[in-house]
Amino acid sequence: MNTDADAGPGLLETACTLLETGPLCDACLGRPFADRSFGLRNDERGHALRVAVALADDTDFEPGAGPDCWVCEGITSRYDDLAERAVEALSGTEFFTYQVGTRVPPLVEENDELLREDAGLPADAGEELNSEVNREVGRRIGATTGAEVDFDRPDVQLLIDLDADEIGVQRNSVSVFGRYRKLERGIPQTHWEKFGTSVEELVAPTLVSAHRGTEGVFHGAGREDVDALMLGTGRPFVLEIKGPRRRDLDLAELEAEINDLREDRVEVEGLRYATHEMVERVKELDASKTYRMDVTLDEPVSEAALADAIERLDGATIRQRTPERVSHRRADLVRERTVLSMTGELLEPDRAELEVHGEGGLYVKELVSGDGGRTEPSLAGLLGVGAAVTHLDVVAVEGEDEPFDHPDYLRGSRAGS
Repeated sequence: MNTDADAGPGLLETACTLLETGPLCDACLGRPFADRSFGLRNDERGHALRVAVALADDTDFEPGAGPDCWVCEGITSRYDDLAERAVEALSGTEFFTYQVGTRVPPLVEENDELLREDAGLPADAGEELNSEVNREVGRRIGATTGAEVDFDRPDVQLLIDLDADEIGVQRNSVSVFGRYRKLERGIPQTHWEKFGTSVEELVAPTLVSAHRGTEGVFHGAGREDVDALMLGTGRPFVLEIKGPRRRDLDLAELEAEINDLREDRVEVEGLRYATHEMVERVKELDASKTYRMDVTLDEPVSEAALADAIERLDGATIRQRTPERVSHRRADLVRERTVLSMTGELLEPDRAELEVHGEGGLYVKELVSGDGGRTEPSLAGLLGVGAAVTHLDVVAVEGEDEPFDHPDYLRGSRAGS
């Protein structure tokens, strides 16, 4: 096997110069040459260089300085201890992936720079000490716990503060995807002082408590009106559970528990663990929605007149100025939305039942009433009589481009995978 001594001309001379700066541990001797060869740890690289220098000079081999190293001041001798402390800090936390970060004392960083400067090496030669600490402590944590390193979005992140001699733990959120049905009117999706409870307050506590999290943040794929039911296939949602100590539970059991506790008010189904991308998808995507509504007409109309109005609205592009009922909290804009499909029947001369499948963002109450001319065309405008929605139920919510439960955004049990 080749050693660093074979890496190129001048390497031994540079190693001799480094050794002359003062007592060095093997890792600090090898680290400035980390970009010149691969397959060795820095301490192995430094030991090989130390042997090669002794052979070249025909001098006695002198072992590394270990804790007495003037550069790292003994940090590289503490990897086992730091890993043990990190694992202890993670006690009671379930995790499958992790990442380690290190804050090196400023004086030690300066020593590392001076070492390269004294040897005439570039300031960025080799590897930085904090990177070595991350890797060496990290691989020991992985060997002890069986968890895997994840540089993208790990379950837990550890910060080793060598200056303060502290190890901090950040438990990243775990996300649960599902669909909810709201079976009682007068319940908002999230907390609202005006109402006694919400979908969020009926669903989140069970999941947060079971995961031993600190709080839950509820994200719905849009929201229905407070006085509307959410039926049928339910509305997709994601609950972000902050600071969880558990992150791989039997969600079918928790689903049953929520439904038993919240019978006749809210129920959930299809609970699955989700990726972080699902959170963004649910928050940002305009889903298409299907509504069933009861409509009261100011005057009797014929079945033919209703059928004609529905046919003209089915597939139509609707221009809607921001409705008066939400104008106090939304910008006053004119938006175009499509009625993807529409059906209905006359129950009585002045009462109808409609089902509308609309593009995301379509205001269906205003599609019926016309909102004083702010929505064109509208059912009221086509019939020539006043019309108002008296009951509104949402029966389906789905992504327009691909389903919300796309496998790219969901994952199975990691404990069983």
